Amino acid sequence: MKRRDALKASVAAALLQRMEPGLAWTKAATGAAVQTRPRPGTPNWPGEAEWQRLHGETKGRLLKLVSPFASCLVEARNEACAEVLKHLDNPYYVGDQPALTQTSGWQDAWTSQPSAYAVAAAHTVDVVAAVKFAKRHNLRLVVKGGGHSYLGTSNAPDSLLVWTRAMNNVVLHDAFVPQGCPDAPRHAVSIGAGAMWSDAYAAVTTRGGRYVQGGGCTTVGVAGLVQSGGFGSYSKNYGTAAASLLEAEVVTADGIARIANACTNPDLFWAVKGGGGGTFGIVTRVTLRTHELPDFFGSVVGEISASSDAAYRVLITHFFEFYRTSLLNPHWGESVALHGNKLKLSMVFQGLTQAEAQSVWAPFLEWIKARQEYSFSGPKIAALPAQHQWNPKLFLKYAPNVIAMDDREPATADHFVWAGDREQVGWFIHGYHSAWLPAHLLDPGSQTQFIDALLAAAQNWDVGLHFNKGLAGAPKAARDATRNTAMNPQVLDAFALAIISGGGQAAYRGMPSVAPDSTKARARASDIRSAMMELLKVAPNAGAYVSESDYFLTRWQDAYWGSNYARLAEVKKKYDPDGLFFVHHGVGSESWSDDGFTRATS
Repeated sequence: MKRRDALKASVAAALLQRMEPGLAWTKAATGAAVQTRPRPGTPNWPGEAEWQRLHGETKGRLLKLVSPFASCLVEARNEACAEVLKHLDNPYYVGDQPALTQTSGWQDAWTSQPSAYAVAAAHTVDVVAAVKFAKRHNLRLVVKGGGHSYLGTSNAPDSLLVWTRAMNNVVLHDAFVPQGCPDAPRHAVSIGAGAMWSDAYAAVTTRGGRYVQGGGCTTVGVAGLVQSGGFGSYSKNYGTAAASLLEAEVVTADGIARIANACTNPDLFWAVKGGGGGTFGIVTRVTLRTHELPDFFGSVVGEISASSDAAYRVLITHFFEFYRTSLLNPHWGESVALHGNKLKLSMVFQGLTQAEAQSVWAPFLEWIKARQEYSFSGPKIAALPAQHQWNPKLFLKYAPNVIAMDDREPATADHFVWAGDREQVGWFIHGYHSAWLPAHLLDPGSQTQFIDALLAAAQNWDVGLHFNKGLAGAPKAARDATRNTAMNPQVLDAFALAIISGGGQAAYRGMPSVAPDSTKARARASDIRSAMMELLKVAPNAGAYVSESDYFLTRWQDAYWGSNYARLAEVKKKYDPDGLFFVHHGVGSESWSDDGFTRATS
C-alpha cells in the first residue's frame, strides 16, 4: 500500500473510533472492511474504571468470572475442587454457576468456557445497563437464563454475560389484558427470564390449579424455551409454548425495554415467538396464557422385545398402524425409541382416566400377548390427578425413584428433575440430529417406505420419535396459534420429531482426569449422522427444531424457520441493525464469524 493510502486509512480508522468507541476495523484480504469485537488485552477492551462504572450502575451485580474448576488445576484433590465435583450431577447447582452451562460442549464444535464478566441481573434496569455497556464498547454479548443450550448459544469466552437467573418471579393473573390491546381479560402467568419450568409449574399447577404449556425438563429456562418455540409433554393438545405467549418485555440493542404483544411492537412479538433466543433482544419477562387443567395426566411405560429381525419389522409396522388409528390425537404425547430389536414406550396422556387409557391400548397389547415371538416388560399404565403432575412431595412419597431433588442445603422444595433427565447434566455431545416427519408417512401407501427407512436408521443408532413435538393430530386452535409463530410451518403437519443423538460424560475444561475420547466421539457422530441420513430418504426436506438439532447443519435457515426466515431477517435488521446479539445459527449470524467476533461488511 502506498504511504498516502496508508495515511488515509489510518485517519479513517481514527474517525470511526471516535464515532463508535470500541469498534475496531481492519481490511480483509478481499478489501472489505472487517469489524472485530475486542477481547481482554486488546486496545479497545474496556478499562478497569469503565467496568467499575458498570458495577456501580448495576448496584454491585457485575461479576468477574472464574471457572469453578480453577482450583482443580492447582491441586486436583483440594476441598473446593471436591465440592464442585460432588454436585456436578445436580442441574440446579450447575445452573447456579454463571461460569458453567448445562452442556459441557460438543465434539469439534464448542466447549463450555466462562465469560470474562457477568451482570447478575435482578431487574430490567440491570439488563438495560449491560446492553448499553456492550453496545458502547462493541462487546460480544451472551444471554443465559437456564443455560440448557445444546448449540452453546449461552456460552462464549471473552464476552459479557447477561445472567438472568435471579429474575425468577412468577405472578398469576385472573384477568390479564396485553398492553394496548382491546382483548378480553384472561387467565395468564407472568414469568421472569431466569425462572425454570419447575418454578412455573409449582406456581401455576401445584398451587394454582391451572396449566401452562411449558417444557418437559423441569430445569429448562422459561424464556429460552418460549423463544425457541417450545414443546412439552402435552403440546399435542395445547400447541407450543410460543403459541401461548401473550406479551413479553424485551430489551433491544438500543437499550430500550419494550413491551411486545399483538398490538404493541407486533413484529418483535412475532419474532420472539420461536425466532430464537438471544437474537432480537433480551427477553426479561414473558406472560403466557394458562389453561384449565384436565382431571388426569398419565403415562404408558414399557419395553417390547422381538425374537428376530423379521418379527421386529412386523412389530414396528403394527405399532405405527396402531399409532395412526388410535394415538394420533390430542390425548397422547412423548415418545417411543427403537433400540436393537426393542421398542421402548415412554408415552404420556392427558384428559383420560386410567381405565380409558388402558382401553385404548388393549387391542395392541392383546395382539402382542397372542404371539410368542414377543416379550413384554410392562406396560405400566398409570394416571394421577393433574394438579400433582409436578408436585415432588407426591413422588417422594409414592415413587421416589422417578425424580431427583436439588440435594443442597438449603434448597427450594419445588426444585426437582425427572430422574431420566439427570444423565444429561454436563453431558458432552458427540452428535445430535432432528427432523420433523410429515404425517403422510403414516398413510398406508407410504408406510412401507417409512418403516424401511426407520429400521435402516435404527441399525446405525437408536432412534427416538417424539410425538408431542409435531402438531399433526392437534386441535385446530392449537395449530392455528402455532401457525402464528415464527417456527418452521412444517411443525403443523408433522406427526413427530425424530431425534437421533449421543454423547459422553461431562468434560468441562479444568475437570481433573477428564478428556473426551475424540476418536470415539467422531465415530459415534458418524453413526448418528448415518442414521439420520437413512430417515431423510423419506423426508428429504425435513425441517429441524432449533433447540434440538445439528450444530453443523448447513441449511439451518430453511430447516429452523422455512418460509418465515425472510420476515425474521427484516425484524432483526430493524431492532438490531449492528448485530449486537449473536448466537450460532441465529437470524443474521451469516454476517459473522463462527465465534461472533468478526463481521465483514461491504
